[in-house]
Amino acid sequence: MNHKLLKVLSPLTTLTRSKGFLHPGGIRYPGGILYYPRYPDYKEPECTPSKLFRVQLIKSTRHQPWWEKKILGELKIYSVNQMAIVKNIPEINAKLWKVKHLIKITPITFPYGEPTENDIKHTVLKENGECIVIKELKPDVKRVEALESFEKDPKRMDSTTIVRDSRLKWVTGSNGGY
Repeated sequence: MNHKLLKVLSPLTTLTRSKGFLHPGGIRYPGGILYYPRYPDYKEPECTPSKLFRVQLIKSTRHQPWWEKKILGELKIYSVNQMAIVKNIPEINAKLWKVKHLIKITPITFPYGEPTENDIKHTVLKENGECIVIKELKPDVKRVEALESFEKDPKRMDSTTIVRDSRLKWVTGSNGGY
């Protein structure tokens, strides 16, 4: 009798999935992230990934598990609307993936070039992820020399002479002989 019961149940045991089952069609990314595209012929668009991310906490960690709070503590984000800048590496991305429902991730772009160590004081990070580097303006040597030669020119009329001449023309009604 037990033997007949085993024969009946044995087909059911073969249909169960094991713990290591991987659904076909998933794309594995570095850092242990497995992505299942919506369409089987999905192709990733070509893009250059940013080097840094701007991570902002948008939801409170209250009533969240301790491991999510620990991840945010490692990123040094403790309160809502607090921001941190992190590298775009697989280890950090795996942490961000675990707390993605609590944070807003914005890739940082450099429209005017990446800052150097001298540009630290003149760098602004906007909310949309643009890192604006304000370069120091240096005077054009040719323009400075032209200004100095103009000011030293003896044929040049200074402002007081121009004012006197204009007033004289106004009073006398002369238009300079035209």
